[in-house]
Amino acid sequence: MRQNPERRTALIDAAIEVLADQGARGLTFRAVDTQAGVPIGTASNYFPNRDVLLTQAGQRVFERLDPGPVVVGEALALPRERASVERLMHEMVERITAFGSGYLAMLELRLEATRRPELSKVLTEQIKANIQQNIDFHLDAGMPGDADTVVLLYLALSWLITERLTLPDAFGEERTKELITAAVDRIVPPR
Repeated sequence: MRQNPERRTALIDAAIEVLADQGARGLTFRAVDTQAGVPIGTASNYFPNRDVLLTQAGQRVFERLDPGPVVVGEALALPRERASVERLMHEMVERITAFGSGYLAMLELRLEATRRPELSKVLTEQIKANIQQNIDFHLDAGMPGDADTVVLLYLALSWLITERLTLPDAFGEERTKELITAAVDRIVPPR
């Protein structure tokens, strides 16, 4: 297998775009090569099989959705109140919808995971770890609510993001913002 890390990352990013655009059935090495703008056969030199490519695409989506230290630092500077949680939820939805192809690719990967036990295992571990990181951050930061608050926000906003990316006219941008606020108002207890 080839070891050029930049090329590997570019191929994985191309795989994410193929998944979002064509679905899991459209994810072929040829499609990834075409999307990445590299010679046909390149992806097969980097990934031993399609399962490895699917798994690495899932891992990469999480890397790219990570808010990074600047956003985390800004969040830690906020007052420990419901309004701050609301601000963070709006930021999160905007960040995720800005990388819509990544979220759509993750939906495709989740569907594919129902047929591929190894992919299911990897995605389950990633999702559990991601949720636990969010719970830990929320609790360590002293934000209002408990672990269930974080999980309920995750579940509610995940589907709202899905609606926003798959059927954007169902609610529209303004209504989406209103629904984020409503979810926080109903799920996060007041101080």
